[in-house]
Amino acid sequence: MLHNRILKTLIDSSSVSCTRTSYNGFIACAFPRGGLRQSSSSTRWKTRQVNDRFSKEAKVQGLKSRAAFKLLEMNQKYRLFKPGQTVVDLGYAPGSWSQVAVDRVSPNGRVVGIDIIPAQPPRGVSTIQGNFLSPAIQEEVRAYLLDPDRGRPVGHRANNPPPMEAVNETNSVVAEGDVGYMAMERSAHLSTEDNSKLEETKKKLSLRARDEQAGRVVDVVLSDMCAPWDQTTGFWQRSISDPYRRMLNTTGNGSKDHFGSMDLCMAGLSFCFTTLRTGGHFLCKYYSGGDDKNLEKRLKALFEKVHREKPEASRKDSREAYFVALRRKEIADESEVLKPLE
Repeated sequence: MLHNRILKTLIDSSSVSCTRTSYNGFIACAFPRGGLRQSSSSTRWKTRQVNDRFSKEAKVQGLKSRAAFKLLEMNQKYRLFKPGQTVVDLGYAPGSWSQVAVDRVSPNGRVVGIDIIPAQPPRGVSTIQGNFLSPAIQEEVRAYLLDPDRGRPVGHRANNPPPMEAVNETNSVVAEGDVGYMAMERSAHLSTEDNSKLEETKKKLSLRARDEQAGRVVDVVLSDMCAPWDQTTGFWQRSISDPYRRMLNTTGNGSKDHFGSMDLCMAGLSFCFTTLRTGGHFLCKYYSGGDDKNLEKRLKALFEKVHREKPEASRKDSREAYFVALRRKEIADESEVLKPLE
C-alpha cells in the first residue's frame, strides 16, 4: 500500500489516475502508456541529442560519443598523433577519444585509458580502472607504461633484449675485511673512473634514450576528465556497457566546475612532468574561470606552445574549452610547473 504522501507526489508529478477499491481498500493506479512523465531538463537533453548532427554522425560511424569530433578537429589542426606512439587517455569513458587515438597510432602504437568508472574499452585499447588522483594508481600506470611491449599488438612488439653480460670483476662489490689496503685503493680508483665514464656516456645519449632513462615514455597525454556523480544506487549491477549513468558534465555551479577542472588539469600536468617525452603533447579540458591564466602559465613553463581551443563540436552554451600544449621541453623548472596553487 502506498503511503499517502508518496501517492500524492506521484499524482501531482505525472498523469497517474488512482482509485480506491471498495472490496479490500487497496488503491489501484493507472499509469500512462509511456510511463511516468520525465523532467523538463531530461526531455530537453534528449531532444537536443536527437537533433544534434554530431550525435547523429557519431552513431553512424560507430563512435562511442560525439566527443570524438572534438578530438578529430584538434588533431586535424595540430597533428597530435603519429603511428607507433604511446597515448594515455585520462578519464577515457565512454571511450570515444581512445577510439580516435588507437586508429591514429596504429598499427604499432598503444593507447592506455584510465577511468574510475567501469566502461567497456574500445577494441585495441588497454584500460586501468581506478581513481587517477590516487598516487597508487598513478604508480601502477607508470609501471605499466615502462614495459614497451604492454598494450602493444603482439606482431609489433619490440625484440627481446639480449641477456645481460657478465659483470666485470672491477665492478663487483668487495668486502672491506677480505682485501688489503692496496686492493681497496685500486678498487676506489677504478670506481671513480667508471663514474666519470658513465657521466660522459649520459652526455652522448640520444634525446630519446635520455627520456627513457628518466622514465618519460609517453608521446601524448589526453585529459577529458571530470568528476563523476557519487554512486547512490545500482551497486548490484555488473554491466560495463553504460557508463553514462554516473558521468558528469557540469554541476550547475560555475565556480565549482571551474576549480574542479583546474585540479584535474593539474593532476594531468603533474603526470606529464614525469612521464611525457620531450616533444610530446598534452591536451586537457577545463571550464573557464579566474584560474585559467595561472594554469596557462604553468603549461608554458613545460611546453613550447600552448593554445586555447573551442572545437565546433563543443556546445556553444557550454563553458568547456581545451588547452593544447605542444612540444614538451626537455628541461623545465619543476617549481614553476608544479608549485602549489595559491
